[in-house]
Amino acid sequence: MRVCLGQITADQDPELNLRLVADQATAAAEQGADLLVLPEATMASFSAAPRRAAEPEGGPWSQAVAEVARKAGLTIAVGMFTWPDEPAANDRTTNDQRVRNTLLVTDGTEHRSYHKRHLYDAYGFTESRTVAPGDDLLVTEIAGVGVGAAICYDLRFSAHFLALADGGARVIIVAASWAAGPNKADQWRTLARARAMDSTCWVLACGQSAPAQASGPVPLGVGGSLVVDPYGNVVAEAAASPEQLVVDLDLGLVDRARDEVPVLANRR
Repeated sequence: MRVCLGQITADQDPELNLRLVADQATAAAEQGADLLVLPEATMASFSAAPRRAAEPEGGPWSQAVAEVARKAGLTIAVGMFTWPDEPAANDRTTNDQRVRNTLLVTDGTEHRSYHKRHLYDAYGFTESRTVAPGDDLLVTEIAGVGVGAAICYDLRFSAHFLALADGGARVIIVAASWAAGPNKADQWRTLARARAMDSTCWVLACGQSAPAQASGPVPLGVGGSLVVDPYGNVVAEAAASPEQLVVDLDLGLVDRARDEVPVLANRR
């Protein structure tokens, strides 16, 4: 399985970001990737109001991404904002106008969505003011491989990754827009390695690149996207600026790690 991580800097404008998605997909397809992973909030960065960018599931932005995936002949996993299905949440006249922080996974024909379960209410930022938490896990099949989904702050919760492994994941996507701050980039790297070892899965941790200017508590990215094998070894890593990583995943390492270090089987 060949994967491509597209570390980008998203704009506030969904249309401009759609062009970024198309450019990334073209480059990934030229390199023979089966899967292109793009960051959380690729649709519109957190410097914009998520409510303004959000659309219903299957809306025009997600349809456009699906068409990009279809033309490129690969699967795209990309961060966006969607309105919940519940009528009350879609009614802008109610008090609860929160959106969902969503990872869309599409090959142009089949579309799956994961809604972020653990909201980033930390380090002076309160994501839950504008985003409603999701409930369900997502493990889907890509190129014949079980792939699980996580978004940013989910990375701090090992139980999420164990549940994905229990659900058949051998590869786990982490789409992020990690907030900057003291030791935050180190935490990102450490947590990605730890979650790979917890779950004995490949972890594809794709974040937004670091912005030109500091953003305070707003999570705009630190770069440092990385691919980690089931033993916790970093096999590819980006710097802070926009970059693509292309890696061939050896899925046999998952079986080997689970045989040699059977942490999933040894749990009590």
